[in-house]
Amino acid sequence: MKDEALSIAYESSTFTLDTYLTLARRMISDFFYPNVGGVENHIYMLSANLIRRGHKVIVITHSHPPDRVGVRWLLPSLKVYYVPFMTIASSATLPNYFTFLPYFRTIIVREHIQLIHAHASLSSLGQEGILHAHFFGVRTVFTDHSLFGFEDAASILTNKLLAAALKNVDAVICVSHTGRENTVLRGQLFEPSEEDPSLSVVRSSVYTIPNALVAEQFIPSPWPQPLETINIVVISRLAYRKGIDLLVATAPRICAAFPNVNFIVGGDGPKLNDLLQARERHLLQDRIELLGPVRHRDVRDVLIRGSIFLNTSLTEAFGIAILEAACTGLYVVSTRVGGVPEILPQDMISFANPDEDDVFRALSEAIDIVTRGAHDRLEAHARVTRFYDWAHIAERTEAVYDAVVRSEPIDFETRVRRTMSLGPFAGPIYTIILVVDCLFFLFLEWWMPRHDMDFVREYWKPEVFAEFAHEAQSSGEGAAITDGHVDT
Repeated sequence: MKDEALSIAYESSTFTLDTYLTLARRMISDFFYPNVGGVENHIYMLSANLIRRGHKVIVITHSHPPDRVGVRWLLPSLKVYYVPFMTIASSATLPNYFTFLPYFRTIIVREHIQLIHAHASLSSLGQEGILHAHFFGVRTVFTDHSLFGFEDAASILTNKLLAAALKNVDAVICVSHTGRENTVLRGQLFEPSEEDPSLSVVRSSVYTIPNALVAEQFIPSPWPQPLETINIVVISRLAYRKGIDLLVATAPRICAAFPNVNFIVGGDGPKLNDLLQARERHLLQDRIELLGPVRHRDVRDVLIRGSIFLNTSLTEAFGIAILEAACTGLYVVSTRVGGVPEILPQDMISFANPDEDDVFRALSEAIDIVTRGAHDRLEAHARVTRFYDWAHIAERTEAVYDAVVRSEPIDFETRVRRTMSLGPFAGPIYTIILVVDCLFFLFLEWWMPRHDMDFVREYWKPEVFAEFAHEAQSSGEGAAITDGHVDT
């Protein structure tokens, strides 16, 4: 359901399609294809649907040597700039600030970009894009996809970096209401109340827009599952924050209590050894099947083998895997954490507290529901299809873009004042970065004048690019098409 602020922004929109066609959008993040994940899929699907609605969209991300450097095209006519920056961990780049500005300026000016949309709190490129964008009069939007804590050293550092970036962003989108609360606190997204300036209220430019999925890729199996054997499917990164310790503790108990129940586990990670040891210790090699890493194209093939999907995450902003499982017709059991309670109706999911005994209780309840035939797989698929659609998500995102373009831009004095409010230590440091960045921008304007640049004056239309891709696939020349992507 749309939050009130988004509804107001959408209802006040009077932009025509012709107006939208003149506005160029740019997605920017460290996390994008060829890596596969929730953020990567979100950026690609949102971009594709915005293109179908008439927008010009490009993506900027870091390179993947030796092949992914420079400019590539993905269907449908999505242009991707792979900037030559090295990653440090988990596909994230080291914060560069000034070294990214020359690349950023060239792309922004050549492509006539008018709005950038950064994704993910841990994306240095996204945060730096927000820092640089205001020099060009480019408006900024940020989407947060994760939940973070406030106590450990890593969270304190990343939260301060996020707060510095979001002090001057024009709008923030979160994928769940729980994620919205978390981002507001981490990013310090408060402003003085108009009624009482001594009180602080959440900025009106913070929105909630959920994830979505392509329902046609997760159609349930046309054959009913046999009731004499029940498979519980787990597809997750095998890491601590995904609650794999709960899975290790609960799976042997379920196998002992229900002789007709087996587990199918897909994924890889540091907790794989714990799962292997538990399987060996309880002699469950024939009851717990470990698949290893599962490609996204193969996820449905794994899901249709099961009747129940188990999610044991300790923290989760949205949980796209839960949505995919429910769309495939599985009954879902999940820990009640983060934004998970917002995803599905109560009759499609059983919740448990993140402890061993309650997960066992919820799984026992789900096994009983499936055994009695009380869960309709095809009806579950139909309901998820109605709930989540990328075309609707793109429309709601357009409403945010509309509100941002219509709002007053942030002047440099206000940016400095907001940056100084970060604190007695972080405030002056980030203010110095902001001022030096401004001086570097002026130097680049003098050193590489805009009139010397080679501007991009036209771009592929979706129908023209689709025709080109089809011809290239037929002839086997000029492009390689894999998994719906085109590499030139």
